[in-house]
Amino acid sequence: MDDTLDTTWVLRWAELAQRVVAENRIELMELDRAIGDGDHGDNLDRGFTAVTAKLADAAPDTPAAVLKLIATTLMSTVGGAAGPLYGTAFLRAATAAGEGPLDAGGVAGLLAAAAEGVVARGKAATGDKTMVDALAPAAAAARRVAEVGDSARSALEAAADAAEAGAQATEPMVAKKGRASYLGERSAGHVDPGARSTALILRAAADAAAGESRP
Repeated sequence: MDDTLDTTWVLRWAELAQRVVAENRIELMELDRAIGDGDHGDNLDRGFTAVTAKLADAAPDTPAAVLKLIATTLMSTVGGAAGPLYGTAFLRAATAAGEGPLDAGGVAGLLAAAAEGVVARGKAATGDKTMVDALAPAAAAARRVAEVGDSARSALEAAADAAEAGAQATEPMVAKKGRASYLGERSAGHVDPGARSTALILRAAADAAAGESRP
């Protein structure tokens, strides 16, 4: 069996990301309402809906081309901090992905580049209660899988699991970045919406690789 992923996987990822964001829009809004502006779910839903519309009209033929289109679309349609941060993540991922196909090392490199881009753009670190708390562990988990020579699909599954654990771990944290940081100690007790959406989107990536859709 071929253990690499190509353009078809990225296209399927975009499709599943749009679906999972739409399905969890209310949850993301409620998380954001607790410690932010309350619009994270709506903003991401609008952005990924625009992504699927753009991809339906375009015919990108490499992983990098698809990821770049996702990046530019999110930057132009998603409001607040999420647009630039997600856009940067996908743009850095596009540069790392190249023309593909991607093995586990390629997946790990893509996620590492995305995480580094978000850290650089948002000036956030692990423990600041941001999307970095989901994305950085995801990249590290994928790297560990790659180092033992397992498949790209296994790397994405490990990344998704790590992102979900990382997002949940933000609940007791006190926010140090973004609007939530204005709340100080009151930001504790809530899962960070950006970390949660990151986990959802990375689970969509793993599902796309596995050829399945989760409810």
